[in-house]
Amino acid sequence: MKELLLNHYGLENISLTKMEGYISTNYRVDSDQGRFVLKVYPQSEAADVLAETLLIQQLDYLPQQLISNPIKNNNGGIITHVTIENDEKILRLITFVEGQFMAEVKHSNEMLRSLGAFIGEIDRNLISYRNTGIKARNIDWDLQNINISRQLKEHIPEAADRKLVEYFFMQWDQHVYPKISSLRKSIIHNDANDWNVLVNGDQVCGIIDFGDATYSATIFELAITVTYAMFGKDDPIASAIPVVEGYHEEFPLLKSELDLLYYLIAGRLCMGVCTTAKEKKLQPDNKYILISEAPGWDLLKKWITINPSFAKNQFYKAVGFEPSTFPSEEEVLKKRHQSVSPIFSVSYKKPLYLDSAAFQYMYDKTGNTILDAYNNIPHVGHQHPKIVAAGQRQMGQLNTNTRYLYDPLQEYAEKLLSKFPDALNKVYFVNSGSAASDLAIRLAKRHAQKQQMVVMEHGYHGNTKQGIDISHYKYKSKGGPGQSEGIIEAIIPGTFRGMYKGQNAGALYAKDLIETINRNSGDIAGFISEPIVGCGGQVPLAKDYLKLVYPAIRNQGGVCISDEVQTGFGRLGSHFWGYEMYGVVPDIVILGKPMGNGHPIGAVVTTNEIAESFNNGMEFFSSFGGNPVSCAIGSAVLDVIDEEGLQKNSLEVGNYFMAQLSTLQNKFNCIGDVRGSGLFIGIELIKDDNLTPDTFLANTIKNELRNRNVLVSTDGPYDNVIKSKPPLCFSKENVDQVIFEFEKLLVINH
Repeated sequence: MKELLLNHYGLENISLTKMEGYISTNYRVDSDQGRFVLKVYPQSEAADVLAETLLIQQLDYLPQQLISNPIKNNNGGIITHVTIENDEKILRLITFVEGQFMAEVKHSNEMLRSLGAFIGEIDRNLISYRNTGIKARNIDWDLQNINISRQLKEHIPEAADRKLVEYFFMQWDQHVYPKISSLRKSIIHNDANDWNVLVNGDQVCGIIDFGDATYSATIFELAITVTYAMFGKDDPIASAIPVVEGYHEEFPLLKSELDLLYYLIAGRLCMGVCTTAKEKKLQPDNKYILISEAPGWDLLKKWITINPSFAKNQFYKAVGFEPSTFPSEEEVLKKRHQSVSPIFSVSYKKPLYLDSAAFQYMYDKTGNTILDAYNNIPHVGHQHPKIVAAGQRQMGQLNTNTRYLYDPLQEYAEKLLSKFPDALNKVYFVNSGSAASDLAIRLAKRHAQKQQMVVMEHGYHGNTKQGIDISHYKYKSKGGPGQSEGIIEAIIPGTFRGMYKGQNAGALYAKDLIETINRNSGDIAGFISEPIVGCGGQVPLAKDYLKLVYPAIRNQGGVCISDEVQTGFGRLGSHFWGYEMYGVVPDIVILGKPMGNGHPIGAVVTTNEIAESFNNGMEFFSSFGGNPVSCAIGSAVLDVIDEEGLQKNSLEVGNYFMAQLSTLQNKFNCIGDVRGSGLFIGIELIKDDNLTPDTFLANTIKNELRNRNVLVSTDGPYDNVIKSKPPLCFSKENVDQVIFEFEKLLVINH
């Protein structure tokens, strides 16, 4: 190399230091004539190197020390063709830009504003510049080619990380892709990362490496610059604002560009982590390739917690645009009641006016990010990309009623039944948990040839006529029809508030119910209960209760029904189904809510014997139950639970949640009981040692948490139990946020 530099550039007394590089091999050159950078390329890069050099020359308005300018060889050329060890190479010698890398210094707002202005000035000067060589480039790092990176996501080892990039790729398809063709385009540097930007004090003093320059959407330049400027920041948006301000001062932005900036930043992050995941396997020792991996993931995980509307309005304010406005929650509710009956209720004193959601986060219209510690319907997370994709894919192929043969039905049925004991081997698909409950009662009564049902106190099993008849929570509530003939009530076998305590409580409750069953000998069709009674206040059934009750029901010729609508699919952590906690196997299982992650689907799983009893000549048919789209979505839910280890996560995070709540219980005597399993938790609030329910405190905390952007709800016969049933992707960090806000409210209100 020294000989080549002497022969072609006349440099003497040379010292070479190897530098990091990607396509080129780079050396810092110290010589009597000054300091330079030597870049050695494969011969195939000749056209690109020439185009890049012409681009740099276009920036001749910049002081020479701000960019790496080409040094001509002894023949006056800007590239030099040489042979090194029988391999054709290209040499390019450029000036060395002095300064500190931005990655090595603390970033002040002044520096970030300077960065934005510097990049904005470059883009303003290139907006009309045309370079056919650059325009002809088709590089992987162009955000227009994001699908190249999308194909690399399978190299990401952790399923939970993959889903994050899949989510943002999905957002790209929805928000960015349809608008790319309408964006301003120009030649951009395309890689203003903190290892390519040089600073002196609080001012940007140079930029290097135009190797990724491309002809693309101009706003991509700002998105890339902002992305790297936010690396390692506790408040990413606050760090982005001065960059946007500085850029806009030099090169005014359009509203349509700022509308996309949130998603463009996410897209760049996803490109980075996907590419790095692949390159880690190919070049595990290349520090240059891996340098942005950790801060990239850190920012991506923070980005999902930021409401896109909040980010957009902050960008608007930075450049002087009016932020987007929306009607108030009260106005929206009033309009809703003009066409929808108020009986169709909403939660919280201040209702949520939502725009979108992602996993355990919900985004309202005004820019708040809301931690969802309440919704058990989006079981694996709001808008999980795999669930969305499964539904979209199947909807685009086939969606019809169940009178035809199609693969998704059988495939899903087999996958679902594989989660049950061998005896539970028949499934009926319906539209909801309510429809499933209704069908389960029909199955029980038909099989037993009897009419009476034993139901659990405070139990809830759906909104159909038959569902209300078996739901103590409904028929005994205000406006309820009262107890129907043929309904036998079982006292809820709770150990906190109930008549029996201690290890033997379950046996005592069972004894009382068995006496009632025996008095109705010969008339009982079945017994139905949730494994943990949700509307009763998240009350687990006392130990051994079901082990004694189930045989008594069966001895009468009745069947045992487990309503797993709220407790199933791994939510309880220790077991996939709630009944497994008690060492029993029911005859019928009811499924709903989490089954489709928000898509309306339910099912009844039962035995071959009961199914045969129901097959009496009158067909059973559900137009939508088990349709191809529902089955595809349901199948994807099961896949996600397994792939992401969500049952295990529910156990670990749930145990952590319970432990933190128990610590609070030791501090505050208003917490009478903490109960549940996995991510199905109840916190009962009381006024005194007599267990007087504190309904007011529970509702105050529920609504105040909502005002602090944390969602929980209340339940129980006295509405004094805080309940938390979050998506199974809930994390320990999410628990910490709930506990932090909960404790503050307890201090204020107790």
